[in-house]
Amino acid sequence: MSIPHPTTTGESVNTLDADHSDAEYRAWLKEAVRRVQADAQRSADTHLLSFPLPEHWGIDLYLKDESTHPTGSLKHRLARSLFLYGLCNGWIRPDRPVIEASSGSTAVSEAYFAGLIGVPFIAVMPRTTSAEKCRLIEFHGGRCHFVDDPRTMYEASAALAAATGGHYMDQFTYAERATDWRGNNNIAESIFRQLELERFPEPTWIVATAGTGGTSATIARYVHYMQYDTRVCVADPENSCFFEGWTTGDPDVTCDRGSRIEGIGRPRMEPSFVPGAIDRMMKVPDAASVAAVRALEAAIGRKAGGSTGTGLWSALKIVAEMVAEGRRGSVVTLLCDPGDRYLDKYYSDAWLAEQGLDIGRYEAAIESLLRTGMWPAP
Repeated sequence: MSIPHPTTTGESVNTLDADHSDAEYRAWLKEAVRRVQADAQRSADTHLLSFPLPEHWGIDLYLKDESTHPTGSLKHRLARSLFLYGLCNGWIRPDRPVIEASSGSTAVSEAYFAGLIGVPFIAVMPRTTSAEKCRLIEFHGGRCHFVDDPRTMYEASAALAAATGGHYMDQFTYAERATDWRGNNNIAESIFRQLELERFPEPTWIVATAGTGGTSATIARYVHYMQYDTRVCVADPENSCFFEGWTTGDPDVTCDRGSRIEGIGRPRMEPSFVPGAIDRMMKVPDAASVAAVRALEAAIGRKAGGSTGTGLWSALKIVAEMVAEGRRGSVVTLLCDPGDRYLDKYYSDAWLAEQGLDIGRYEAAIESLLRTGMWPAP
């Protein structure tokens, strides 16, 4: 196809002009953005909970409780950012579905925001996703589309978007760029503000877990931007490739099994994971993650999902190192979502037996640490 060019004839000048303005769409867009931003205005900040440690250690351990968001998880912040990003880019359109690849929690939150602005929502998820998460997606008006192999979620989501004329949100690509890491009430800014009156207001370590990688990228970038000395550790579960990709420097590393710890762990290095921003990674056994969430309930009376346990196990290991070195300070990790979504998994002895997970020695390790301050030898 030849491309026409403006021509000049005598005093007359012709200018090519294509105006796609759509007053009806712009009115819809303004109202949709207003509704999403109003949700943020209505939502109070989440709590910073204290995990009890012996006073003489001189170490404070906190959990940022993201389960108190309207949709009950850390992913509420991400979903809000993704919807604003998609709306302002012109990707989300009236009456066209939003499609997302998710292991559950992001889909619950995105179903909520899709309902808020009145567009259909389809979650593409592994068939093993907890029944409670599926119920919540449908409660918010979404629809579940299951795949047997978690590695095919991306292609299935893109195909659904193409077939329906909808928008594939693709949290695994856009999580790190949709969030304003410089501030604007992101999770990192919130943590530091809440610590201002504590005895150690600048934490020695912040521990995050990686599903998309967006949370660890936001926290690490904010720490660097604000010139803090805080270090950032990412805890990775079994059947996930972030740790291997980070330690080997191989962005093409893959894993052929899905993670048992819902919400985190991926079969590939996701584009939203920013390896150069973080300081440290740990590979946490799934049995240790389960032992940690059960220890959390014993300590503060709160059930949490398995991803919280992955981060808490790593945070406790860091606490033990600080005790051994005689260092004082604070450590922060995340309470990602509530445990009532996983009563048939991480709180079920039958499920543990079915999965071949023995949490006994990990429970003993946590008990020994809290009693003696010493991390058991491997």
